[in-house]
Amino acid sequence: MTTRIEADYVLETPGSPEAAAEAIAGEQSSGTFVTLPGETPELRERSAARVEALEVTGTVPQRSLPGRSMNGGDCTRARLTLSWPMGNTGPDLPNLMATVAGNLFELGQVSGLKLCDIRLPEGFAAAYPGPKFGIPGTRELAGVADGPLIGTIVKPSIGLDAGQTAAVVQELAEAGIDFVKDDELQADGPNCPFEDRVRAVMRVINEHADKTGKKVMFAFNLTGEIDEMRRRHDLVRELGGTCVMVSLNSVGLSGFLGLSRHSELPIHAHRNGWGYLSRGPMLGWDYPAWSKFWRLAGADHMHVNGLGNKFSEPDESVMRSARSLFDPMFEDKPCVPMPVFSSGQSAVQPPETFRQLGRADCIYAAGGGIMAHPDGPGAGVRSLREAWDAAIAGVPAETYAKDHPALAAALKAYAK
Repeated sequence: MTTRIEADYVLETPGSPEAAAEAIAGEQSSGTFVTLPGETPELRERSAARVEALEVTGTVPQRSLPGRSMNGGDCTRARLTLSWPMGNTGPDLPNLMATVAGNLFELGQVSGLKLCDIRLPEGFAAAYPGPKFGIPGTRELAGVADGPLIGTIVKPSIGLDAGQTAAVVQELAEAGIDFVKDDELQADGPNCPFEDRVRAVMRVINEHADKTGKKVMFAFNLTGEIDEMRRRHDLVRELGGTCVMVSLNSVGLSGFLGLSRHSELPIHAHRNGWGYLSRGPMLGWDYPAWSKFWRLAGADHMHVNGLGNKFSEPDESVMRSARSLFDPMFEDKPCVPMPVFSSGQSAVQPPETFRQLGRADCIYAAGGGIMAHPDGPGAGVRSLREAWDAAIAGVPAETYAKDHPALAAALKAYAK
């Protein structure tokens, strides 16, 4: 276990990679663009960032990012590891983010920079709770002991009133769904006020649970200001709800921490906006680094996209993100949330999802894959369960479908 904060980057520079690495280390710790009289050897020893590793990987014919004073010509790419003493920030997630992902992206020596991963001293484990529920707590509340939680999203995303939303949830509950969530666009608008929606939906969920013994887990989107989120959380809890949802990039680390330390329910952490942080191949974040902040801060479920998704992310990146959530962060605190697969999912993707993930600890959320099934939502839910059952048993989906008509219809409808 590291005794210093460490961060891995992919660096691109039109100049010397060694000089660029030193510039980043100085800018993000005790130095600046000129020599400072107060930056004594003793202070540098105590507080300066260090270049721990620098490996040149090749060159590219032009820079990835524009710059005010950069010359043309080839740019060098390298893998870079920096480290900082824990004493610079202490166990403080917002200021850690400012350290490892602050002004370094803007430096003139940098024509590309991506934060790939971080490693933290054990002191952070004592300061932050990590998930309160994670995989085991979510399974217990949802009543799903093994296999994935089969889930969906209320659609249309926006436009339904509280009563119409409850009617959709009733149909899904009767179809045997495990998990439903608000779309991230649905929060507390005048056409579907949060309190009205929670009361209408929980009435349906509680009545269904009284009849069947199964309580559907619904993630209500309570994204807002900190006091609003806490009040909304309390309403969900009082009415018997078992999950809340928040848009991470909208509320920020401090807002999320203000909720997670208050919360008595699993928090479904939505990553909407992830593209502006990650889509540039030489700018921003890779998922393993970004997700560690939210894992420590208390996210119980984290979105990772899905195979064959409707977005731009390639399958390899999706699965690398999902697997990274199971990497332990500390010896005694793994901080493992439940990954959430979504975006264009159906009964087609489970075999490869399970093969690459190596486990079924996930929420598998399909919208059209359930609601647009040729034989209705109930068959849509069954088709997803059957696809996962086949994958876990090691039986080809096409073979399993011969005795499972819901799966057979889904494969015919959704196969590309």
